Amino acid sequence: MRGAGCAINDLWDRNLDPHVERTKFRPIARGAISPGKAVLFTGSQLLAGLGILLQFPYQCLWYGIPSLLLVTTYPLAKRVTYYPQAVLGLTFSWGAIMGFPALGVDLLSNGAALQAAAALYASCVTWTVLYDMIYAHMDIKDDVAAGIKSIALRHEKNTKAVLSALAAVQVPLLAAAGVAAGSGPIFFIGSCGSAAVTLGLMIWKVQLKNVQNCWWWFKNGCLLTGGGITLGMLLDYVAQTTGFYEPVKDPVSLECR
Repeated sequence: MRGAGCAINDLWDRNLDPHVERTKFRPIARGAISPGKAVLFTGSQLLAGLGILLQFPYQCLWYGIPSLLLVTTYPLAKRVTYYPQAVLGLTFSWGAIMGFPALGVDLLSNGAALQAAAALYASCVTWTVLYDMIYAHMDIKDDVAAGIKSIALRHEKNTKAVLSALAAVQVPLLAAAGVAAGSGPIFFIGSCGSAAVTLGLMIWKVQLKNVQNCWWWFKNGCLLTGGGITLGMLLDYVAQTTGFYEPVKDPVSLECR
């Protein structure tokens, strides 16, 4: 689906990409691939994605279909709003919801799981907006000329304040997901703590006027934060399953109801 989403994005933006330095050599933009062939390629990817989706519990199909609307319409957001990154976050973070039905958890009948999914999804959306705001700074001059809107343009003069506010929202939402899921102290120290530290470091160090520096922090910053979150979750799971510490009293049950 990631590949299909990128292809759809390039199809919508084929008349905008030639005006942006970073995107002008994309295959469709430079004429190496015709729009017709790109549509066929996109269709093949969507069919492959459907084939994979059908291997999961049938509920996944109903949760997965709405994401297609977001994937298809996200590229249009930059034409009508200065906050296309918010639409990207809603699209890119859908896996936070899909993971639950993929494990056989019915969110509509399991209120505790729904709370965990909602908090995790909101945290991922906020995180996506944060690091994509840094990404948008790479194109800020070309976007003005091409008439493309972005959160970086809207908040160019106070970007770091906005980034800090997003981080201040993202980490508590991640912690809320952990509380709802019955996570232990290692999650809160490891996952939430490392997220706070790495996001703070990125916001402090990134040079928003330097394209290469923005790219470095976009590429590596999300890996640092995501790696810390993942490691904390893994260690917390190992600690609870091996008896290193007792699970949280009355943890949220993610079992299928």
